[in-house]
Amino acid sequence: MSKVNKTANEKERRFFDVPVTFEARNENDTNEGIIEGYAALYESRTNLGWMEEEILPGAFDDVVNDDVRCLINHDPQYILARSNNGQGTLTLTLDARGLKYSYKTPNRSYAKDLEDAIRSGDVSQSSFAFSIKEEEWIKRDGQPDLRKIKKFERLYDVSPVTFPAYADTTVAKRSFEETNKPQVVQPKFDEYEARHRVLTLKSAK
Repeated sequence: MSKVNKTANEKERRFFDVPVTFEARNENDTNEGIIEGYAALYESRTNLGWMEEEILPGAFDDVVNDDVRCLINHDPQYILARSNNGQGTLTLTLDARGLKYSYKTPNRSYAKDLEDAIRSGDVSQSSFAFSIKEEEWIKRDGQPDLRKIKKFERLYDVSPVTFPAYADTTVAKRSFEETNKPQVVQPKFDEYEARHRVLTLKSAK
């Protein structure tokens, strides 16, 4: 079991298979509505093949007020909404399940196309991009190692996604390798001993 506290600028992405939904603002208004979904769930194991991952409650507490975009498929060209310091067109909330996001469909052609795809069920999953501040690795015999995310360093974006993929897992791999790297103990420099050795060498000449 290894614990790591770090500041990481490398970005990772994960998705959770929780339906993204459309809700009309009222019964008579079907052209303007709210899109909402869960970008991440607490204590839900994600199997990445070589490892499993779990987000602990409280992991998002320090980043929910970050400058966060809502994008289509993590593409910065297709911005749907934005939240900065808790203000803006994107709403991010934390509840017992995890990190929830919602936004009103903006007057942009691609946003309206996405809304149509969500209504029809063609787009139904979400993803989020992040970097980690504090994590714990648990080695398990006969099972993939388990990574527990305790604190996020940065929340970059949340995204309704067409093809959910476990992208950027190489960052997690490097984190695991760094955590389990054998520690090299540097010999302590002893000034007295060094001087003694010099004097001994000089007297021996």
